[in-house]
Amino acid sequence: MSYQAEDLSIAGSFPRDFQYGDTEPDVRGMERGSGSVQPKILLMGHTRSGKSSIVEVVFHKMNSTETLYLESNNDIRKEFIQNSPFVQLEIWDVFGGIDLKDEKNAGLFEDCDGIVFVIDAQNELSEVKEAVNTMLLAVDKAHRLNSNVNIDVFIHKVDGLSDDQKIETQREVQSQIESATDNLSAQVALNLTSIYDHSIFEAFSKCVQRLIPQLPMLENLLNVFISNSLIERGFLFDLPSKIYIATDAFPVDMQLYELCCDMLDLATDISAIYGRPGSQFDQQAGSLVRLSNETVLYLREVGQGLALVCIIRMDNFKNHGLIDYNFDGFKQGVTQLFRLRGKESATATPDTSNLSNKLETSNNGFLPPSTPPGSTVV
Repeated sequence: MSYQAEDLSIAGSFPRDFQYGDTEPDVRGMERGSGSVQPKILLMGHTRSGKSSIVEVVFHKMNSTETLYLESNNDIRKEFIQNSPFVQLEIWDVFGGIDLKDEKNAGLFEDCDGIVFVIDAQNELSEVKEAVNTMLLAVDKAHRLNSNVNIDVFIHKVDGLSDDQKIETQREVQSQIESATDNLSAQVALNLTSIYDHSIFEAFSKCVQRLIPQLPMLENLLNVFISNSLIERGFLFDLPSKIYIATDAFPVDMQLYELCCDMLDLATDISAIYGRPGSQFDQQAGSLVRLSNETVLYLREVGQGLALVCIIRMDNFKNHGLIDYNFDGFKQGVTQLFRLRGKESATATPDTSNLSNKLETSNNGFLPPSTPPGSTVV
């Protein structure tokens, strides 16, 4: 069976009439061949493995329980994700019945930057092994065209497994990959995922980060901002999908990540209800949540579709004038980085070595405390 790509027009995570403020330039909409390469991700796996559910939950904000009524995909569905400057993707949802051995389908792997292969962890062990063999065949096809293709394996639907079953399934998949080829095992990222918690968002975050060539500079800017502002943790989010495209140097704490995701939902829902018609976020958008453990969650809009969420101790937030001042420097750095990205070719790394220095040298002075623009105390 040969493949055909189907363009779908599905409403995103925000309302159809959602718009950003007029004060921000429109920096979305870059497609392949128009000055910037939009990475292509193949979402593959056997039938009923949960591929379409992942796309709907992550990128279209569908409730997890509603995915039970999704029909099986019998074709290739091509999604264009253009949420923010750094999350611009082509996601090809490949139906499970495709014959990868048919040479007519070889064109599927052209210009492929990443493969996300979904394995149903609730299947029998023999079916899991069969799925891994299919994944290895797909990777072999992709490697012939691009040896640097990123490979992510989602061991999915683990919400119905015990901890021992999760470990056993992951060990079996890892062992089968290692026995197939020693070189491939180092390139495959294994993730235990479920659409009923935040694990699927974290897994897709890691997948997207590997496709952002500016990630080291983004992380450097974020680390400089955090260290000079007395902030505990920080996440740079893609607002519509809740994918974090950069975080600080510390290991990701899932509880903190879930807390930040909940704050994004809270700010988005309140803005949709009480905000101006047709525009929920602009360059001054922000939100402030004080928790009972003397911690503050502070959200500021960075650019179209981008938001920075920080975890700050209450004592350190007394100097929020400094935080706002440093945030402006961080935002300028991200803006310059994106503009350089648009000017550079896809294979080149933008020369942004001076951005972090500009941010760091601007952090020496304190400003008088002021009310954060657009802040909301919840």
